[in-house]
Amino acid sequence: MSSKPRIVDDQLWSLVEPLLPKWPERSPGPRPVDDRRCLRGVLFVLYTGITWQQLPMELGFGSGQTCWRRLGRWREAGVFEALHQRLLAELNAAGQIDWSLRLRGRLPREGEKGGDATGPSPVARGRTGSKHHVICDGKGTPFTVITTAANVNDVTQALALVDGIPPVAGRPGRPRSRPDTLLGHKAYDSNPLRRELRNRRIQPVISRKGSTNIQGLGTLRYVVEQTFALLHQFKRLAVRWERRPDLHEALASLACALICWRRLRHR
Repeated sequence: MSSKPRIVDDQLWSLVEPLLPKWPERSPGPRPVDDRRCLRGVLFVLYTGITWQQLPMELGFGSGQTCWRRLGRWREAGVFEALHQRLLAELNAAGQIDWSLRLRGRLPREGEKGGDATGPSPVARGRTGSKHHVICDGKGTPFTVITTAANVNDVTQALALVDGIPPVAGRPGRPRSRPDTLLGHKAYDSNPLRRELRNRRIQPVISRKGSTNIQGLGTLRYVVEQTFALLHQFKRLAVRWERRPDLHEALASLACALICWRRLRHR
């Protein structure tokens, strides 16, 4: 990833600006840094992975503390979740959503120890870490990202991922939030999970432990691996540094929205 400042182009800003909470016309203290510049600062941290304290003041984004506080304000307002949902609707309207979904869990590289949603990593000699759980469509477009402790079993988050899919508009009728099928590897082998998915009118396609994989599942799994690669290109997500899981998940929502935005621009 380039370390050059990321410009928030006019088209993207036209989508983001209406979602931002408004500042009071008369408020005590100095005039707050412009939201657009703060967003550029947040993007700079998200892309490069530097700490908030290292954000260069000379780039005009305000201090790292200013951008960090603004990110918290936007998280409370649900800005990036709303942006992600709107971009999913535009992709759906363009026929770019494949409603056969895939899910997967993966550990980011080891980062800062401590904080919420951390636990002993099963692949790093018990060091403290976190895990990302992702559900994406058949083309690799991310729908939901959940962050848990590193020792959380993938199957425990499957229904949370499915139920966390936002209602996706863009087509006639009610917004859609249920896939046709859900693909998963043997880590998701669970009869109660299959039963719950069928109750939601979702067809589970999940390999069983001790048997050969469902034919072609490896090729289909490549899609979700590609989604993880796209998410972890954002260096602030590739290593878990945020001690507050709510801010980490806000950055993950922003990353999902940016992936959708790229796909809309290049379809």
